[in-house]
Amino acid sequence: MRRTVALGAAGTLVTGALLAGAIATPATAGERRTGGTAEARGVALAAARAAKAGIAWQDCPADWGLKAPIQCGFVTVPLDYAKPDGRTIKIAVDRAVATGGPQQRQGALVYNPGGPGGSGMRFPSRVTTKNPLWAKTAQAYDFVGFDPRGVGHSAPISCQDPQEFTKAPKADPVPGGEADKLAQRKLAHAYAQGCLERTGRAMLSQMTTANTARDLDVVRAALGEKKLNYLGVSYGTYLGAVYASLFPDHVRRMLVDSVVNPSREKIWYQANLDQDIAFETRWGDWKKWVAKNDATYHIGDTPQKVQAAWEKLRATAKKNPIGGVVGPAELTGFFQNAPYYDDSWAQVAGVWSAYAAGNAKPLIDAAGSHPDDKAGNIKAENSNAVYTAVECTDVKWPTNWRTWDRDNTRVNRQAPFMTWSNAWMNLPCASWPVKQQSPVEVKTGKGLPPVLIVQSTRDAATPYDGAVELHKRLAGSRLITERDAGSHGVTGLVNPCINSRVDAYFLKGTTDPKDVTCAPHATPVPEKPTAKAAG
Repeated sequence: MRRTVALGAAGTLVTGALLAGAIATPATAGERRTGGTAEARGVALAAARAAKAGIAWQDCPADWGLKAPIQCGFVTVPLDYAKPDGRTIKIAVDRAVATGGPQQRQGALVYNPGGPGGSGMRFPSRVTTKNPLWAKTAQAYDFVGFDPRGVGHSAPISCQDPQEFTKAPKADPVPGGEADKLAQRKLAHAYAQGCLERTGRAMLSQMTTANTARDLDVVRAALGEKKLNYLGVSYGTYLGAVYASLFPDHVRRMLVDSVVNPSREKIWYQANLDQDIAFETRWGDWKKWVAKNDATYHIGDTPQKVQAAWEKLRATAKKNPIGGVVGPAELTGFFQNAPYYDDSWAQVAGVWSAYAAGNAKPLIDAAGSHPDDKAGNIKAENSNAVYTAVECTDVKWPTNWRTWDRDNTRVNRQAPFMTWSNAWMNLPCASWPVKQQSPVEVKTGKGLPPVLIVQSTRDAATPYDGAVELHKRLAGSRLITERDAGSHGVTGLVNPCINSRVDAYFLKGTTDPKDVTCAPHATPVPEKPTAKAAG
């Protein structure tokens, strides 16, 4: 699950003969269990059409930033799977073909990086840039990315003018009283209405994880694959879990990394409250690291001093926004990268260190708004719109403000770093203008092969309990735990204990006889502020 940063940031060898064609897919047992009979017929029809049509691969449009040999194309899907002969939209896909010979090829590996709202179109570049962690898997698979419905080049949606969305500084997310809360409530309601006005009811009402999973099955068919090979990170794990529940007999290999808790009691309101607490834990880990490396950063030599420096920075920015554009909201948006990803630890600390030494420019550049970057602002607004649309439409949220106020006030007492910022981001769901759905019950279905689950114990964005819960629900799954680590997106990091098992799973379909616990990957190395950061 991705926290959106508005201003800125995972068996037996089968030959090509088995994968040469695709077949029309009947309504699965999983789809019938969810009451999606009409949708099941719709996705079967759409998949049959896509299998026949295939994908017209060609060089990617120049402005997509995807250079040859990566190829791009589109897959047509119904907007509403209950009406497969009605309005359609096009899903953008891209690929880099497998680097090995015909005897090594095992099909296509489809990727989702998370969100909701994330684009997977950069995934094929792991092949073209010769990413060493994925070199063996790239010999066997075409690496396929896609923009989920509503994202990027796939019928993009919008909730607010992008320039307005990225304008800074925003109001301090931590309310000083009831007037501040009322102002934020009004903004959230206006944002929800903006989603309806700018996207339209027909599209907005179909922005669900279940529909994205159905799109994924149509993409599978268009690729000529009888069964899906899938890698999902963050929200991509929930998309994978829903796919596995709806289409268990369509899965060949599925690896999910940094897992959203799939319990219907967690999706999505409680999941965000749980996330707030996990972020506080990882924020504490980062403060310890900054303190340990005070000789490099000069922010504070104890976690308590680092926290005091943070509170001072926040108060300064609230009184006089840094550079006129960086207030407390923007600080939180940038600094949350540290508890999110280990590879941001040194960067965030370096920017802060430069500011403390008298150079505010790196902080303004990193956290402030950029009105001249219109393309970037459009992307940021679109990403946030999809995040909101999917989470709000997926499930019924509390509509009573007293519930939100009570729960977030309680959580904020123990987790002040992210709680109120997260609350306001999700509050549009309290007054969502289209019908909210019931989430899919994630469970094992007939024909589902072993799913590989990878998770670090101190992940901020997707707490560890989510991996445990999914493991319980998917019979035959295997859980690889990276202990005493917390970076989000484990499979993108160097950890031989994990990397070797990922390769074995995708190349041979093998998993360990029992769950595995791995030592943590290397702790980030402190870096002195670069010349750029130093100004």
